[in-house]
Amino acid sequence: MHRILGFLLSALLLTTISAFAKDKYQRPGPIHLTSSGEKWAEKTLHKLTVEEKVGQVFMIWCRASFLNVENPEYLQLREAMQKYHVGSFAMTVHVDGPYLLRSEPYEAAELLNRLQSESKLPLLFAADFERGVSMRLMGTTVFPHAMAFGGDGKLEDAEAFGRITAEESRAIGIHWNFFPDADVNSNPANPIINTRSFGEDPKQVGDLVAAYIKGAHEGGMLTTAKHFPGHGDTASDSHLGVASVNVDRAHLDSIELPPFRQAIAAGVDAVMVAHVTVPALDSDPNHVATISPVMVSDLLEKQMGFKGIIVTDALDMAGLTHLFAENIGRAAVEAFKAGNDLLLIPADFPASYNAMLQAVQSGEISRERLDRSVLKILKAKASLGLQEARLVDVSAIDKAVGKPENLAFGQHVADDAVTLVRDNGKVLPLKSAARNQGTGKAALPYTTREETHNQVVAVLFSDDAREFRARVPDARVIYVDPRIAAGMSDEVLKAVDEAETVVAAVYVVPTAGKVGNSVAMADATGALLQRVLDHAAGKTAVVAMGNPYLAADFPEIETYVCTFSNATVSEIAAVKALFGEIAVHGHLPVSIPNVAQRGTGIVRAAVVNGGSEHGNE
Repeated sequence: MHRILGFLLSALLLTTISAFAKDKYQRPGPIHLTSSGEKWAEKTLHKLTVEEKVGQVFMIWCRASFLNVENPEYLQLREAMQKYHVGSFAMTVHVDGPYLLRSEPYEAAELLNRLQSESKLPLLFAADFERGVSMRLMGTTVFPHAMAFGGDGKLEDAEAFGRITAEESRAIGIHWNFFPDADVNSNPANPIINTRSFGEDPKQVGDLVAAYIKGAHEGGMLTTAKHFPGHGDTASDSHLGVASVNVDRAHLDSIELPPFRQAIAAGVDAVMVAHVTVPALDSDPNHVATISPVMVSDLLEKQMGFKGIIVTDALDMAGLTHLFAENIGRAAVEAFKAGNDLLLIPADFPASYNAMLQAVQSGEISRERLDRSVLKILKAKASLGLQEARLVDVSAIDKAVGKPENLAFGQHVADDAVTLVRDNGKVLPLKSAARNQGTGKAALPYTTREETHNQVVAVLFSDDAREFRARVPDARVIYVDPRIAAGMSDEVLKAVDEAETVVAAVYVVPTAGKVGNSVAMADATGALLQRVLDHAAGKTAVVAMGNPYLAADFPEIETYVCTFSNATVSEIAAVKALFGEIAVHGHLPVSIPNVAQRGTGIVRAAVVNGGSEHGNE
């Protein structure tokens, strides 16, 4: 009897330990704030000191990599939590010049778990995963830019985009994405939004935004509509200076604001406010939206009825910092007074924290106003269940991240987004080496093959061409570096003149903080492309690996293909489309001045038995 009782007690203990082990890890599910979660948020709020409450409204950088516990960078993160009580981190990675040094999912999850363990309250981790987790971490699902989803045009794909990104994000400990982009890219010269937007039609943008939010919520991730009240009709980068939206209120109500209204109706968790001036709403030239009560409290909260978290764009951007050069901490205070709840990436965190604390202690910011924002943030944490379990199970990452079916889906979207804007009927589809030689046996290593005499020349205008050479068979590939493009002119033109077919792939995508127009070709490369077209427009296919508007600067283009993205999946999709391996049926989500209207797309079936089927839409 004693043995049986002892066995039952042991079994009960093991079951209890097993249940406890499961409960210590987050279990992502649909976003939902329970009554117990709401009580936890309210109870926690009343326990916090003023200093702790101020820390909760800040979010600072956390760069995912392995960090020893004595590493100065890690000690700074600990100090932010212990001295300044920071409640949220924005995960990114280290950089080398313009390049992101992507990390591994395991490294990111380990660091985030360690920070969670050392924090008094559960932390919110956010990230800029505009193109999925692959923007920051390797081995994850690669998606093209948002505009490719506009070219693809399927709401169910945008929904799956949100769900997959959410699942991979939560697996590594990220709870909140600063996406979807609700900007309507109505200005072709916009240097910073461009392909980050779903397109130029407010209805399509709003529908895709809502679909993404739905999918992300199913996967357990908080979402953010940005950049309020709309950054799509600007001609400058707010990372570098003040951008202005110079339209009237009627234009705002018909173009800029509708996608944000749809996002709010879809239950978006946060809205990010931009460092842009909008004279039609606030005539003060020094009032960018971030510090404008008219645009935040009045328009977003009162008129549009948004009740969620209002977050600033990064406070270290020049569009804001130039206004507070003499007292950088005041930027946080003014942004909070305007109605923002969460202060993102202050230029000087200690100065900003102290300025906020002083403003609360002096009564400039009321305790009630501070409590309102802190409660929103605590409720967001509770909606994720972080008060019950804040860690992620690192051993489960290999089952949740980089699933083959998800990788295939990312490629599927890139394939379906490819859009044929112009086709003179003389270039596409390209002939591959396999088709030139018939259907013989697969070639073995080191065997000889028929000389093709560089029939196809691929000229890649790019800082980083990556996998294109491996994807174009039977071709001479010439990489054109903008820094030496002028000196390459003779070599390129000689190859172009001798070739039967030319592919000019132009890699231009928006780059935050890049001096100059980051979505236009550099002068030297633009001049070289013009000379290529002067020599061989009839036999040249120009592929826009990013900015679709570049054709407006080169009216001589006769065959024009858009992928709306420079992601690896878009490179692969472009090559498959050029060789007729996939059907082409994307449609422009934007209008290209003097070239094509939104909705344009020439349909081509995949090559069948050496031939192809043509059609138009």
